[in-house]
Amino acid sequence: MPDERFLVVKLGSLGDVVFALPAVAALRDAHPDARIDWVVERRWYPLLERNPDLTDVVILDRDSTGSFCFAAWRLRTRHYTCAIDFQGLYKSAFLARFSGAPERIGLSRRFAREPAASLFYTRRVSPTRQHMVERNLEMVAPLGARNSRYRFPLHVRPEAEARLGEKLATEGVEDYFVLSPGGGWRSKCWPPERYGALHRELARRTGLRGVVSYAPGERELAEAVQRAAGSPEPAVVDIDVAQLMALVRRARFVVAGDSGPLHLAGAFGTPVVGLYGPTPPERNGPFNAADVVVRNARPEETTFHRGTEYSPSLLSITVEQVVAAVERRLGRLA
Repeated sequence: MPDERFLVVKLGSLGDVVFALPAVAALRDAHPDARIDWVVERRWYPLLERNPDLTDVVILDRDSTGSFCFAAWRLRTRHYTCAIDFQGLYKSAFLARFSGAPERIGLSRRFAREPAASLFYTRRVSPTRQHMVERNLEMVAPLGARNSRYRFPLHVRPEAEARLGEKLATEGVEDYFVLSPGGGWRSKCWPPERYGALHRELARRTGLRGVVSYAPGERELAEAVQRAAGSPEPAVVDIDVAQLMALVRRARFVVAGDSGPLHLAGAFGTPVVGLYGPTPPERNGPFNAADVVVRNARPEETTFHRGTEYSPSLLSITVEQVVAAVERRLGRLA
C-alpha cells in the first residue's frame, strides 16, 4: 500500500509500553518505509525516546483536557491509514477513532479493558496467545507483521545515567542489585518486611548493597523496606523514569513483583526474579525464558481483581524461596 501511515495508541503504563515494543518493531520490519507514530502519556516518553522504529512520538498530558484535545487534533492532521489501539480503553479508542484512520485495529469486547471501546474499531482481534508480548504481536499480524526478533529498542539518556551515578555515589553505592516492592495494588505486592529480610540475606551472600526502586507515592513503602533491612541498609533514591531505565540496566539483578520495573529490567536483559501471587506469569511474567518466577498460587487463586490486602499466595512465598530463585537465576551468589 503506498504512503502507509500507522498510528500506535498505547498511552501507558510502564510495563504495558514495554510489552508493546516488539509488536511495533515487527510492524516496522514489515513496513520499512511507512510512517509510524506513537501517542503516549508524557511520563512514559523516555521509554520511546530515540526509538528507531518510530517516525514521531505524540505526547499526551494525562490530566489536561487541553492537551488531550490538542493531541487528538494533531493526530487528525496526519491522515493515518491505520490506527492500532493496544490499550483497549475508551480514551485510547477515541483517539484512534478521532485520528480519522479508516482502519482501526483493537481488541474484541471480551479482551478490551473497557469492553465498549471495541465499538470504535473496524477490526477486532481476539488473542490466542498467553503472554502480553505475543498478544500484542497478534494485534499487528493483520498488517503482515511477524514476531521475528522480539526487539526492545530502549535508549538510556546519557544525562540520566550521569545523574543516577551521582545519586548512587552520594549513597556510597557502585555495584548493586534492585528490589522493587511496589506493584500498583497491594494484592500484587510482597510485604516490605520480607524485602528487608531478603536484602539482609542477599547483601550477606553477595557483598552487594541493594537499591529500592519506587513509583510516585511509594516513598513510604521504600523506606519501610529500608528500616526492615537494618544494616547494611539498602539505598532509597528519588529517580524519574529515565533514571529508572539506567538503574535497572546497570543492576546485577532485580527482584520485583508483577510491576513495570520488572518488565523494564527484562527488556534490558538484566537478570530478573519475579514474585507472583494472583496475577498469572504466563500472561504478565518475565518474557526472557532464563528469568525465574516464584509463585505458590493455586490456579483458582488467579485473578486481576485489585485487592487492597496482601494475597495469601504472595504471603506464602518465603525469603528462602526467593534467595534460592536468585541463586538459580545467577548460577551462584557468592
